Amino acid sequence: MTPTLRTERLLLEPYAPEDEEDFIALFQDTRVSRWMGDGPASEADDRALFGRIFTKVYARALFDVWAVRRDGLLIGHAEIKPTDVVAGHEIIYALAPTAWGSGLGTELARAILAHGFDTLGLTEVHATVAASNEASLTLLDRIGFEHVRDIQEDDGSTTHVLTRRPTATDGQGRGRPPR
Repeated sequence: MTPTLRTERLLLEPYAPEDEEDFIALFQDTRVSRWMGDGPASEADDRALFGRIFTKVYARALFDVWAVRRDGLLIGHAEIKPTDVVAGHEIIYALAPTAWGSGLGTELARAILAHGFDTLGLTEVHATVAASNEASLTLLDRIGFEHVRDIQEDDGSTTHVLTRRPTATDGQGRGRPPR
């Protein structure tokens, strides 16, 4: 079961059925969805995806998926899940444009990373990021992810595979300096 996580400004909790319209609004915003999976999808596909979170992911406890809230409002989406692309677990996160540029992405990524190391006991966590997604690449570099290889996509674009391992300065994976 997906646990609830808290950071200084964010609440990560399992989705509730009443989150569907906010989920759809987030995923239908092309400024967000252009960086997710294969890019923007139809509203019907996004509704089906939301349904699968309950019928497959939560029902079978496949991996952790969170609604990301600030001040009670859904402002993002986050996951940590096994993936064959990297033969391990990868983090996925998205924030609404209204939350960009305020450090919330870093806070969110650190929370998911800490969960991967501390709760799931992972020895490494991966991220796959479009080479043109400079904001995510900068964020992940800032929190210690390292570029390990590239994937050439069918459309000619490049996806960077990044990896992060726990370090002594993580303080249990939470990004705190050592005591």
